[in-house]
Amino acid sequence: MQEDAHAQHELFTRMSPMLMGICMRYAQNLPEAEDILQEGFIKIFQKIKKYNFQGSWEGWVRRIMINTAIDYLRKQKAYRYQLSIEEGAGNHIEAQEIDQLELEYLYQVIQELPPGYRLVFNLYAIEGYSHKEIAQQLGISESTSRSQYTRARAILIKRIREDCMETNTFKNAI
Repeated sequence: MQEDAHAQHELFTRMSPMLMGICMRYAQNLPEAEDILQEGFIKIFQKIKKYNFQGSWEGWVRRIMINTAIDYLRKQKAYRYQLSIEEGAGNHIEAQEIDQLELEYLYQVIQELPPGYRLVFNLYAIEGYSHKEIAQQLGISESTSRSQYTRARAILIKRIREDCMETNTFKNAI
């Protein structure tokens, strides 16, 4: 029994920094991310004997943590928050200009999205889920997933554009 506790502690120590990054992408704040991380590790420890050594260990653990974040947000009903489509309309910024932005800044801007948009954006753009998979996971239609992603992207572009104007960066981007 003590060996299991030691192994669990070792696994937590090695994996928690990477998994906390995942949790922070979905959570509204640090305490919420910590709750998701804790729930995720409980699930990992409960299901570890079911891991069949097919595919990546890291991928298996990541999938559990992502699903835990989705479950957590579903319980909070956070993904139901939406904004009007007009808030994101009419914004355009080139991909090469986004490449120039620091990754940390982009994570911060993504973190400021409304919870439902952030969830769909992360699942689609960062985790690589299809709209069909997102729809199944969240219990929404594929068109809702697409529209939430489109709106999230528009909000991000608008925010980046505004920040560029304020800091006088990318003078030719606007």
